[in-house]
Amino acid sequence: MPAAPTHSDAGIRALNALRIGEAARSEHADHVVTEVPVALVYNGVPFAVMLATPCDLADFALGFALSEGIVANADEFELVDVLTTGGGITLQGLIPAQRFEALHARRRSLAGRSGCGLCGIEALEDAVRPVPVVSADPRLNRAHVSAGMRVLAAHQPLNSLTGGAHAAAFIAADRSGIVREDVGRHNALDKLIGALALDRNTRASDGFLAITSRASWEIVAKAAHAGIAVIAAISAPTSMAVEAADAAGITLIAFARDAAMNVYTHARRVT
Repeated sequence: MPAAPTHSDAGIRALNALRIGEAARSEHADHVVTEVPVALVYNGVPFAVMLATPCDLADFALGFALSEGIVANADEFELVDVLTTGGGITLQGLIPAQRFEALHARRRSLAGRSGCGLCGIEALEDAVRPVPVVSADPRLNRAHVSAGMRVLAAHQPLNSLTGGAHAAAFIAADRSGIVREDVGRHNALDKLIGALALDRNTRASDGFLAITSRASWEIVAKAAHAGIAVIAAISAPTSMAVEAADAAGITLIAFARDAAMNVYTHARRVT
């Protein structure tokens, strides 16, 4: 069974809406997914503000640091404080001095990236950084991928209630899974990467990533930083995602629905 996310009620907001149908208008009790500014601060210096769902924040803080290459492993990151104010949430992280110096040199601004993926980038060379080559070489069959996509579909409590959340899942060799949700697909993946790094019983090299969205360059880049060798997306890939996956040695699967799927790169891993 998938590891349970810890959203409680933080990811959901109840409200009323006016439902208009062909024959009637009526008040309707509804739920929407929560979206708040979440600031990521390292060694006291602000680095990014993301629009995210305020659940699984420890996973998010660690996963973002790993997927962005800010730290190389979970041991280099410590979440020292979570501050909630009227303006949002601040995640205070502590990283080694050498990592902080490299981070400071990048001088990047990533505000609002849950939607477009690259808002605030100051130079073209910052937009598409080199993607690490993944050495893992898991072998999957079509039934394994299809089963993993069903796990992804069945364990999305936020989306089931609101219809407004993306999800990312890591499906292990035994077809068990870890699933995380967020209003932003990149954030959901960061949360998953953080949860995977903290799970000492699951190795990123032994399974594949399943996502509810299209496969963009950034999804591939984040997976590469986590050492995940296979990505399966429900929707389409982008050209940059295909190019990045090919260069990184990642098997990129898209349109993974029911028993059918398209494999765009390194198809040897899928039988």
